[in-house]
Amino acid sequence: MGVFKAAAVQMRSGESPERNAVDLERLVREAAGQGATYIQTPEMTGALIRDKEARAASFTSEDKDIIVATARRLARDLGVFLHIGSTAILRADGKLANRALLFGPDGAVLATYDKIHMFDIDLDNGESWRESAAYEPGTEAVVTGVAGARLGFAVCYDLRFPQLFRAEALAGADVLTVPAAFTRQTGEAHWHVLLRARAIENGAFVVAAAQGGLHEDGRETFGHSLIVDPWGRIIAEAAHDEPAVIVAEIDPAQSLAARKKIPNLKNARDFTINAGEVYTPRLRGAAS
Repeated sequence: MGVFKAAAVQMRSGESPERNAVDLERLVREAAGQGATYIQTPEMTGALIRDKEARAASFTSEDKDIIVATARRLARDLGVFLHIGSTAILRADGKLANRALLFGPDGAVLATYDKIHMFDIDLDNGESWRESAAYEPGTEAVVTGVAGARLGFAVCYDLRFPQLFRAEALAGADVLTVPAAFTRQTGEAHWHVLLRARAIENGAFVVAAAQGGLHEDGRETFGHSLIVDPWGRIIAEAAHDEPAVIVAEIDPAQSLAARKKIPNLKNARDFTINAGEVYTPRLRGAAS
């Protein structure tokens, strides 16, 4: 297992995949210039579009997608592992996938992951999202080798489902990834603590590239891209919501060391649960 530099690219993707591809290239080249050999971009790198009809008109199949083509070329030209945190891909069945893609230094696609957990929520102040109305959820967790480490995939809302990360850690992942477009409201409340928790629970590095700022379609995302070590320490952060690149050294041996100190992956036990009935005490004087 070798030491390598990982980068998280923070973006503010708009509604035009073509313009976003230009921003993608500039920031990925900046990350490679800082010595990163694994570079991650945020969820929905290709475009953030709230309008249903405009969204349908903008997205296409993987073989025709401009973000996929740009990423393939950049990975090959720069000789890096380039992880597009996700972009919208039109599947063969006509449905959209919120899909992550990992490109190797030769430009080949090494792995893909379709976001499993759909962001269907109702927040305070009227903010409401129904990701399942636009995207088909994935059904398969993914772990693959990259730059001397084992990489586990997730996207944004997946962060709130610790069983996904535990399964990937048990499958050998020592670097967990959470590219995201967290809302400002949820990000301010939970972003840092959830990412650190996933790192601590699994004795793994966490790399989380984020969208940040006020987007063309009116949504506002939190930014604050993070890289966390297996002991839960933040080792790199973009402490704002502007486009940026953060870089940190990843040593997979640190994951092994953390898991030796606290071997909770090995110590876990199966158990059953006895939920029982809720006991309601009878009040004195109550009618029988």
